[in-house]
Amino acid sequence: MNATTRVAVAVAVALLVAGATSLSAQSKINDAQIAAVAVAANQVDVDAGKLALSKAKSGDVKKFAQTMVTDHGGAIKAASDLVGKLQVTPQENETSKALVKGGQDARAKLSKLDGDAFDRAYVDNEVGYHETVVKALDDTLIPNAQNGELKGLLTKVRGVAAAHLDHARMLQKDLK
Repeated sequence: MNATTRVAVAVAVALLVAGATSLSAQSKINDAQIAAVAVAANQVDVDAGKLALSKAKSGDVKKFAQTMVTDHGGAIKAASDLVGKLQVTPQENETSKALVKGGQDARAKLSKLDGDAFDRAYVDNEVGYHETVVKALDDTLIPNAQNGELKGLLTKVRGVAAAHLDHARMLQKDLK
């Protein structure tokens, strides 16, 4: 395993462990906590996408990064609009904090890479991250959402996250 692969795996594992550990420890969460997790998860991917836009070498990776910024930025707006409508204040929790910290750690590691090494590590990170997000939506967030509109938004976001995962896996194969 070369150094680039080790960094990519370390980044993905850090995010997976942070997200999975805090979600399993907090399997019953309320709508305010779910809102905070949704905003944090989307912000992590917006921030990673912005980093990739500035560092990626591959045009396909840059296009994917722009999709992440656009789609996840839209999801943040939709979630913010909904919590405003419902008069719910997102409540920070172990999971939202772990996602933010994991995202910061991942960006710090990715920012040290350039060119093809960055592209591979970023895409590997996106595969791991979206796997974690889809699992969290399926196992914790959607089942625990009490408000029907929130559950509907999470279900819609789940479809987008699954499509992002498929796209990232395709890029991952192309970059190997």
